[in-house]
Amino acid sequence: MALTLAGLAAERPLGLRVLTGDDFLDRPIGWVHPTELTDPQAFLEGGELLLTTGLALDEQTSPAYVRRLVEAGVAGLGFGVGLSHDEVPRSLVATAAEVGLPVLEVPRKTPFIAITRAVSRAVAADEYATTVRIGRAQQELTRTAVGKGGPAGVVRKLAKLVDGWVLLLERTTVTEAAPASARAYGSSLHEELERLRTGTRVFALDGQEVVLQTLDTGTRRVLAVGTEASLDTAGRHIVNTAVSVLSLALEQDRAQAAARQALRTGLVELLAGGQAELAVRVLTVTGAEPPEPPWSVLVFLGAPAARRKLLDALDGDVFAARSGSSVVVFGSGTVVDTAAEAAVRIGGLHGGVAGPVSPGDFAAGLEQAELAARAAEAEGKILVSAAEHTGRGLLSLIDPTVAQAFAHGLLAPLRRHDEAGRGDLVESLRCWLEHHGHWDVAAARLGVHRHTLRNRIRKAGELLGRDLDSPGVRAELWVALQT
Repeated sequence: MALTLAGLAAERPLGLRVLTGDDFLDRPIGWVHPTELTDPQAFLEGGELLLTTGLALDEQTSPAYVRRLVEAGVAGLGFGVGLSHDEVPRSLVATAAEVGLPVLEVPRKTPFIAITRAVSRAVAADEYATTVRIGRAQQELTRTAVGKGGPAGVVRKLAKLVDGWVLLLERTTVTEAAPASARAYGSSLHEELERLRTGTRVFALDGQEVVLQTLDTGTRRVLAVGTEASLDTAGRHIVNTAVSVLSLALEQDRAQAAARQALRTGLVELLAGGQAELAVRVLTVTGAEPPEPPWSVLVFLGAPAARRKLLDALDGDVFAARSGSSVVVFGSGTVVDTAAEAAVRIGGLHGGVAGPVSPGDFAAGLEQAELAARAAEAEGKILVSAAEHTGRGLLSLIDPTVAQAFAHGLLAPLRRHDEAGRGDLVESLRCWLEHHGHWDVAAARLGVHRHTLRNRIRKAGELLGRDLDSPGVRAELWVALQT
C-alpha cells in the first residue's frame, strides 16, 4: 500500500509536525517534489507532496499560493522552517486549513532529501509488493485453469483475489458466477453489455465499480468483475491474467466438446449402418459406458439454436449426438423422460420416439423415430411415438359408423363428467396418450401441474373402469379419441 501523509508524519526521525489537514492525512503520496516556484502547477501531475522553504512567500502571497496548489491536486505541503522563515506564515496555515490542504512543518535539521528517500523506499516497497501479488495470482489462476477447476474454478479464484464478485457471460447469459449470489447482477449488466463490442468498459453499479472485459474466444464471452473500491494496478493485472487464461481454457473446452460431438455423430452413423458391435466397442475404448440395451431411440427436429441447447442440456446425462439437421438420443431407463423434459424447457423442438430396440435393430428404430418426429413437427407436438404414428393408418380400415358407435360408448362416462363442468378429462386423456404417457411433457402441454394431470387420469380410469396402464386399453382409447 502506498505511503500516506499520516504514515510519513509518523516516522519519528523526520520530526515532522502536522499543522493542518488532520482529516486528509490518509492521502497517498505519489512522489515528492521540492520547488521554490510560487506557481508550480505546470510541473505537477497531482498526488505529490510539495516541499518548499517559502523563499518567495510572505503573509500576503501565501493564500493565493495555497489555492494554486489545491487546484494542482497536490497531496500536501511540506514547509521547511529555519531558513527563509522561522515559522510557517500564519496566512498560509489559515488558508490551508480553510481549503483542506494538509501542511507538514519540516524542522531545520531534516533535509528534504531525507523525506524524498523515505517516500522513495515506500514506493519501491509498494511496487515490489504489487509485483509479488501479481506473480502469485498469475500462478494460482494458471494452475486452476489447467487443473480440475477449469473456467468455473478460475472465476471463483478471481473473485477471491480481487475481493469482489465475478460473472462469466456468454452474450448476456450468465454461465458462471462467484459467489453464486452474484448471478443477481446479470440482468443489470444487459444495457452495458449491448454497448460493449470489444475491449474494456468500466462503470458504476450500486456503489461498486464494475469492469467488463471481452474474452478472445470463438463465441462472444465477457468477464464482469465488481468491487467496492476501484481496482489498483495489481487488481487490473490480475483481471487481465484471468481474461487470458479463461480465453485459452474456454477455447480448449470448445475444441474438446466439438471432438466429442464428432465422435458421437460417427457412432450414430456406425449404428445406422449396421455396425453395432464396432460402435459399442468404440464407446467402451473411449471411456464411455454404453447404455444397457434394449434402447429407446429419439429424434428431435427444430431450429439450429434449439438443437444446440438440447445437446448442451443432455451432455453428460444421456447419449445425444448431432446427425444432419436433427439430434439423435438413445439409451435405456428414463432416457425418454430426460430428453422430453429438456425439449419442453427449451421449446421449439419436435421429437419422435421408437423402440425399445436392440443395438442390431438401431437403424430401423432410427428410421421410425425420424418419421414420428416429422409427424410431431407437422402437428406442432413435442413428442410422437412411432407406435402412435404407425397406428393412425389402421383407423382407415374401421367402418366410420362402427368407430363412432364404439367411441361414443367408450368415452360416454368422461364426456358426461366434462359436460357437468367437473373437469376436462377427455382432452387431458388425449394429451396424455399423445405424449406417450409422460406426465411432465403432457402437463406442460396442457398448462397444468403434473399432479393435477395425475388426478385427472386416475379419475378417468375410475369412470371408465379400465386399467390405463394396459397397452391394449390405451390403444382402444386412442382409436376412440381419433373418431
